[in-house]
Amino acid sequence: MESHFRSILKAVTWRAGGTFVTMAVAWLVVGQVGIAAKIGIVDTIFKIGVFYIHERVWNRVNFGKQKPPEYQI
Repeated sequence: MESHFRSILKAVTWRAGGTFVTMAVAWLVVGQVGIAAKIGIVDTIFKIGVFYIHERVWNRVNFGKQKPPEYQI
């Protein structure tokens, strides 16, 4: 079982890696570091928002959820 801190650190490093990849691809396409950095930052902010919406929608979907027992001892 992982600690919350480990999960948060993994999420942050994963997003940082994704931002770096986006910036590198943008730099290769546009040839300007400044524009590539802006694309990377905007992409990161946008993806965080989309992920949040995705999570909230899935919280409303009952598919795959197990019903809690009618009673507990």
